[in-house]
Amino acid sequence: MEKRVMKAAVYRGKEEIRVEEVPVRELKENEVMIRVKYCGVCGTDVHIYHGDGGSSAVTPPLIPGHEFSGIVEAVGEKVTAVACGDPVTGDPNDMCGECYFCKSGKQHFCTNNIGIGTTRDGGFAEYVILREKQVYKVPEGMDLMEAAMAEPISCCLHGIDLCRIQMGSTVLVMGGGPIGMIMLQMAKLAGAAKVILSEPVAEKREMALRLGAIKTIDPLNEDVKEMLDAYCDNVDVVIECVGSVRTQADAIRFAGKGATVMFFGLAALEESFPLRPDDVFKKELTVTSSFINPYTFERAIQILETGQIRLKELITTVLPLEEIEKALTDETCRRAGKVMIRL
Repeated sequence: MEKRVMKAAVYRGKEEIRVEEVPVRELKENEVMIRVKYCGVCGTDVHIYHGDGGSSAVTPPLIPGHEFSGIVEAVGEKVTAVACGDPVTGDPNDMCGECYFCKSGKQHFCTNNIGIGTTRDGGFAEYVILREKQVYKVPEGMDLMEAAMAEPISCCLHGIDLCRIQMGSTVLVMGGGPIGMIMLQMAKLAGAAKVILSEPVAEKREMALRLGAIKTIDPLNEDVKEMLDAYCDNVDVVIECVGSVRTQADAIRFAGKGATVMFFGLAALEESFPLRPDDVFKKELTVTSSFINPYTFERAIQILETGQIRLKELITTVLPLEEIEKALTDETCRRAGKVMIRL
């Protein structure tokens, strides 16, 4: 029997990715093969392309892509949860369940983690293979482009859980990219009375107001600290979604007394900024961060099903797989909003 091949974007090393025909491996008894329809481009994919790695170390050759949706193409003989033809998405983080961290309720720190799109071949391909336990059915009729957003939603949920937002809180979101727009909507759902977005792009500030922000600030032309002091008594939570040491330093400065500062954006590995302990002490800040998506994927599916988060308007560019390098290198394209690869 002739071996099946597929079209895939293969990362070969720093700033080298090529669309090639590669063999499709045989399914194991507990695995599911998904015919990918859409795969989102994440900041992690950009880091991988530039040789910085993702949440796990990346060893080329590798097919990246961890935000995907599609249709079940084939199932292993012991798979019962899904069947051929089912619309699905998948959690790319597959934990062992046996190590210290898995057994201590901290599975996202699993020492044997399999990362689809980071340690194993991912979704920038016609087919992706996962273990059954990582596959989630989505409701019939759901837009599969939106279903591909389940993974970023699940990551944002973990971050929001750690922010300690209470009814009536004031929340500052820094950065109006797709993640920032999801975060500001989640902050409202979590009970925040005032959600403020700091974002230099006017179109994104306008979108934020449509999505529930009560105020926006242009950090390039307005004094953010001055405007915050004039508008609210205290900033209770700051969610930094830019991934820059400059904006992370600003997040500490803008945070109010007793605030939680969430570093959600991923800054360059070699960068750092000076932190004055007195700034943390006198405001009694909680400075935290959020790593991947432990125990949140099922909740992400529920959010998709109920339409609580507006996603469609965040997706601004859809490209074929052949233009994957443009998606990873064209900052103008990514700056506009979420980029999806269509297969």
